[in-house]
Amino acid sequence: MTATLETQQTGLVTALNRQQANALIAYLNYKKYHWLTFGPLFRDLHLLFEEQGAEVFAMIDELAERSLMLDGSPVADPAEYIPTATVTPSAGKLSVREMIAEAIATHELIIAEMHKDADAAATAGDIGTADLYTRLVQVHQKHRWFLKEILKKGDGLAS
Repeated sequence: MTATLETQQTGLVTALNRQQANALIAYLNYKKYHWLTFGPLFRDLHLLFEEQGAEVFAMIDELAERSLMLDGSPVADPAEYIPTATVTPSAGKLSVREMIAEAIATHELIIAEMHKDADAAATAGDIGTADLYTRLVQVHQKHRWFLKEILKKGDGLAS
């Protein structure tokens, strides 16, 4: 392996680890929202947060295994997750609107990062990693869309 290829591969693994850590933090945030949602849309949001959280949880393994395929080492120690992630863990008591807005912001951050990560993978000639990011971005875009629809005017949520 040439030095340039090795450097690119190291960068790809670093990005995969960041996204793996982001997925875990996003999943834990979703569990918080799932447990603490309330109000007139309780049932729908409780189920939506559970469903979207489960889809994000499945990404953790895909990202970790892709790191291994590139001869890298995935984030495996719990203490490594927060410093590796760019997604912020949810903190404090939130209104339902705040939960949804926080989840939307998380998806927007991940989508933007994954676009850059997919471009870097494609530039490195790693279409497998680029394809993985493309598939995961589509899931995050769908989640963001569902959440944004809830916040449209006339949604019945308290202001």
